[in-house]
Amino acid sequence: MSDWIRLQGPERAVYLFDTRLVGVNADNGKKLLFTLTLLAFALLLGWVMRALTRAVLRGTANERAAFWARQGVRLAVAVLVLFGTAAIWFDDPTTLTTALGLISAGLAFALQKVVTAFAGYVVILRGKTFNVGDRIAMGGVRGDVIALGFTQTTIMEMGQPPAVQGADPAMWVQSRQYTGRVVTVSNAKIFDEPVYNYTHEFPYLWEELALPIPYAADREKVERILLEVAGRHAVRSDELV
Repeated sequence: MSDWIRLQGPERAVYLFDTRLVGVNADNGKKLLFTLTLLAFALLLGWVMRALTRAVLRGTANERAAFWARQGVRLAVAVLVLFGTAAIWFDDPTTLTTALGLISAGLAFALQKVVTAFAGYVVILRGKTFNVGDRIAMGGVRGDVIALGFTQTTIMEMGQPPAVQGADPAMWVQSRQYTGRVVTVSNAKIFDEPVYNYTHEFPYLWEELALPIPYAADREKVERILLEVAGRHAVRSDELV
């Protein structure tokens, strides 16, 4: 090897222009190579598992099963990378314990919101607060959940009928139709305010329709007309399954 860079000593430390590079040696180089290999394997494994999940659930209408399968794959890959990296770099349990303590303290101080958001993600999964496809109101945003990540929930925003048009946030769409905006909300919001789920247990929304009827009108005829219209246009709930 050239004079300006060489390996020296039992640890095969790297010297650059006769200056030792702290932490740069042959052993750490091997660990770095193993870590990159682990990351590549984890990415490949995640891709294969997602492909298998799509193949197994293809043609089914069970969105909840697909949602939980995707979350399970993501968590499994994350746990594999975390524990695999720790096993590669920390061969001494004492060093690992000390490092975990320092990292935990640093994360708790510097990444408070991120840690809280991830804790919210765990609570959402554990408590089954909502799933992808549910219609919710969270963090002042109303709409349908289209994605759930480790720190954020993505919602397809929707408008509001005139009866609640003045509610915050203000809407220009005067019906329960999509506004065209996709909003991301931090998962930490579940600790600060309630989350309203409209379709978790009952997949329908109650809607009140007010029809002004004069006192002098024939109320029996009005009732008959309304029942005829409802019978002609309504769909039985068992026919939707």
